[in-house]
Amino acid sequence: MKKKTLVLGASMNPSRYSNIAIKRLVSFQHPAVAVGLKNGEVEGVEITNEQKDFDGIDTITLYLNAQRQKEYYDYILSLEPKRVIFNPGTENPELYKLLRANKIHFESACTLVMLSTNQY
Repeated sequence: MKKKTLVLGASMNPSRYSNIAIKRLVSFQHPAVAVGLKNGEVEGVEITNEQKDFDGIDTITLYLNAQRQKEYYDYILSLEPKRVIFNPGTENPELYKLLRANKIHFESACTLVMLSTNQY
């Protein structure tokens, strides 16, 4: 089953993991949308700097450290994702509590590894 994924903290820099994640999601045919600091595009996926109300988000994969996540708490909850993936370096107990209170599944994992091992 293909899972529509929001890459939060997306970058056009090809050496950034968020950029690699967009490319991998596309190659695995998961619909992807992206929010980052700058507008742009990676593999046909538009990166916007606006907190758009995307429909049907299954997964949010985070590429922002805990401090930078704070401004996105309400946005993340408003999208009502089925799960949130905390990639290495993005762990955030404060957000874990909010997700738990809103019955949103979360895990500390690596999106790239999950995709390459068919665990996504």
